[in-house]
Amino acid sequence: MTNNKCCNCIPKGFPEGFLWGGATAANQVEGAFDEGGKGLSVFDVVPFIPKEERGEGFKMETTKAELQEILDGTSKYTNFPKRRGIDQYHRYKEDIALFAEMGFKTYRVSISWPRIFPKGDETEPNEEGLAYYDRLFDECKKYGIEPLVTLSHYEIPLHLVLEYNGWIDRRVIGFFENYVKTVFRRYKDKVKYWLNFNEINVMAMAPFIGGGIMTDGAENPKQLAFQGLHHQFVAAALATKHLRKIIPDAKIGLMLARALTYPETCNPADIRAAQEANDFNYFFADVQVQGKYPKSIRRFFADNNICIKRETGDDEIIAAHTVDFVSFSYYMSTVTTADPKRATPLGNFAMGVKNPYLESSDWGWQIDPIGLRVALNDFWDRYHLPLFIVENGLGAHDKVEEDGSIHDTYRIDYMRKHIEQMREAVKDGVDVMGYTMWGPIDIIAASTSEMSKRYGFIYVDQDDYGNGTLNRSRKDSFFWYKKVIESNGETL
Repeated sequence: MTNNKCCNCIPKGFPEGFLWGGATAANQVEGAFDEGGKGLSVFDVVPFIPKEERGEGFKMETTKAELQEILDGTSKYTNFPKRRGIDQYHRYKEDIALFAEMGFKTYRVSISWPRIFPKGDETEPNEEGLAYYDRLFDECKKYGIEPLVTLSHYEIPLHLVLEYNGWIDRRVIGFFENYVKTVFRRYKDKVKYWLNFNEINVMAMAPFIGGGIMTDGAENPKQLAFQGLHHQFVAAALATKHLRKIIPDAKIGLMLARALTYPETCNPADIRAAQEANDFNYFFADVQVQGKYPKSIRRFFADNNICIKRETGDDEIIAAHTVDFVSFSYYMSTVTTADPKRATPLGNFAMGVKNPYLESSDWGWQIDPIGLRVALNDFWDRYHLPLFIVENGLGAHDKVEEDGSIHDTYRIDYMRKHIEQMREAVKDGVDVMGYTMWGPIDIIAASTSEMSKRYGFIYVDQDDYGNGTLNRSRKDSFFWYKKVIESNGETL
């Protein structure tokens, strides 16, 4: 018998039901930091520092002394933009209506942990906070927009930092369990896609933001960061366990900041250095997909005098409750050299050397659309789980014309090229379930707390110091993305 089925057929484009949308975080959009019973989070105490003072870098970590000055009101810094966000707490209906106009299939948001448990260690939740997200999710559902919800997006309650030094204290696992079980039960009929920890690998580079851990004065700061990370791995697995019991048909994924890097040359030393960097980046996903620590991390732990304290049952918990899909952010690639003296900051926590074949954004992040296809294929070959690009976008200076229009052709060009490469990855056979562009509306930048670093399809009239009307207006990219969604990625 002859089988006439073609074995060389490839997908023509994005699958039916592909989840197009946009992504934000509570601490960058909501504002209302002192309304509705909300407590302070780590991002609420990160100040805006003018570029002339901070230079090309940025500051998201803090010392105990600096934090105390902020809390006492004696700090020289008085501008905390993430406390005001873009006032989506009060304007969510307007924003979601604009997303619906573009045709969003999904909207990635995060729940502010201290809006639900203001201190983090209470036994009973804050009803005002829970009710706010009821309204938010109901508004999404009104337009047929599926919420994609991040449980922890740099949003640990500040009280857990001051009282427990964040995730370094194992008791925080239990506090997190109480929080996730609360929101799973509350929103079990409203949310079916969840993420655990946003960019979980940021813990290794910025433990205060990633896990509320203060490392100043510590003999080995890396030991603290990776011990806290182990507690997050256990907590993430327990969140998966509780989700499958409370909302059996829901799906939960990990979220990784994909730091794709290339060797600078064909020098074997450069190739090995890049291999080590990529393997280290994968480690944070390996644990959650494969259910165990990979052997490749042992050398890193040994070289850095890191000894993870595990309790009985930790390994079994991590092994038994792995994720359903892999989500990640992708903004740029880097180039790795074996000579550490030549490495310089490249943006987004990255270190390395400039890639002469790539252009850079206004903030110096190198633009590499093909790298997205590389990342997707590598993820698929490694894990064979559905993939979700939950952050990808361009931070740029936008000019408002006299008639109010904003011709952001550079943003359209950036996104077109990345979506083209995502489509090529689908044709390669990669299972991509969705794409939520980062910052569909202008928000407070995570790294620099700037408003002038704009990502959105929607312009928000506010400057770095909070001046402005907060009025929303459509950029050229708004209408372009609307066509992309209407055509399921065919019209670019």
